[in-house]
Amino acid sequence: MNLFIPQISVGAFISGGLAADKPLAWPQFRGPNGSGVADGQKPPVELGPDKNVKWKIPAPSGPSSPIVAGDKLVITAFDGGKLYTIAYDRAAGKEAWRTDALAKQLEPYYKPEGSPAASTPATDGRRIVSYFGSCGVICYNLSGKELWRHEMPPAATAGDFGSGASPIMVDGMVILVRDETKGPKILALDASSGSLKWEQKRQSKVSYCTPVVWNTPAGKQIAAAGHARMIGYDLKTGAEKWSVSGMPSGCCTSPVTSEGTLFFAGWSPGGADDKSMQMPTFDAMLKDLDKDGDGALSREEAEKALQGFFDNQDANKDGKITRDEWDAILKFMSEGKNSAFALKAGGSGDVTTSHLLWMKTKGLPYISSAIVYRGQYVMVKDGGIVTAYDAKTGAEVYQERAAAEGKYYSSPVAANGLIYFTSLDGAITVVKAGSDKPEVLATNPKLGERTAATPAIADNALFVRTDKHLYAFAEKK
Repeated sequence: MNLFIPQISVGAFISGGLAADKPLAWPQFRGPNGSGVADGQKPPVELGPDKNVKWKIPAPSGPSSPIVAGDKLVITAFDGGKLYTIAYDRAAGKEAWRTDALAKQLEPYYKPEGSPAASTPATDGRRIVSYFGSCGVICYNLSGKELWRHEMPPAATAGDFGSGASPIMVDGMVILVRDETKGPKILALDASSGSLKWEQKRQSKVSYCTPVVWNTPAGKQIAAAGHARMIGYDLKTGAEKWSVSGMPSGCCTSPVTSEGTLFFAGWSPGGADDKSMQMPTFDAMLKDLDKDGDGALSREEAEKALQGFFDNQDANKDGKITRDEWDAILKFMSEGKNSAFALKAGGSGDVTTSHLLWMKTKGLPYISSAIVYRGQYVMVKDGGIVTAYDAKTGAEVYQERAAAEGKYYSSPVAANGLIYFTSLDGAITVVKAGSDKPEVLATNPKLGERTAATPAIADNALFVRTDKHLYAFAEKK
């Protein structure tokens, strides 16, 4: 670990402190405490490539989501082989500054889907922190000057897919979950200096979930989902307080809190309880694919079945998938359980049976995280299937194809009694919240570019990041 802590002028600290006293509009992945909600804001209902576009500017690639820091819109990006944190003037849409992370080496990542700039930055109103699996956590002031960095070696992720979890900032600390194959952990850094406050080892070697702060009668806790298990940590000390088993394998979705209750919904393929999506045995794979009869699967033999994931499954990189490698994959996938649930506060140890308020298994999202809004827990899965559960009772309110068809990586966001669902091809569907059945107010045209990032809401605008652009959508006056 190498820390660089320059002196900060008193004047800069005071001005930053004033900024921090204001409510933060959209400070992290999914906005205030990861809720996805910005009530009081009024983004437009109708929007598209030529509709209610306040501004549109080119932006480099990266699936991280935009945040609002001061008068800036901030993203992380991968451009020209380098990793950047980039800030834009959110009123005018002009680039204000960009800083190079100066990564000495890029973490391995799955190029068709992953990115070395996948993690969303976070702000406390004074500072901006960015996490890159290639080099660690870097902190900047609102003008882009580096204040400190907490260096880490390139992450060793399962199948070399790449990192995905985002940092959060709370009570003067930066919290980061770093689930990887070598030494998975959760850590807390001092936001003013980058020094380590606490660190806890984790058993989860694969997850892409951003943690959430949970205000409980026992104090603030950090709920961190992971492979087959969610754990609650004491915010001040990092002590493990409780756990819930029966989580998806290789978990992608993030939890959320509302009115003292913790909610989670997630799915992954091959779960033991998912009869519709079971992985084939190695013997079945050999029967169908092993053309040369050598008892293993070469790239040529397996590539069509694995659809570009051969290198991810070839653990020892010998150019073949062996029985041991495939059985390890099956074991990993079978350890997961797909579900949506609500958890009450106050438990300790394994609270899987003692503190679950309700649990469901229908309509579960794979990558898009669910949202609690207007008394309902709402989620979208691939195909545009929207499911709403009563947040208190778990009763199903509806499950219908209400959003645009296609895949969903972006998480829903909400404001002014409306929920915005953004598909991977950039079609944004607007649905009225809290209704007994989905009332679609707008099925907007596709933006025509891959849209994996979750939108941000501020200034009565919806800020959307596509593969090549940043949009600000607002009602034209």
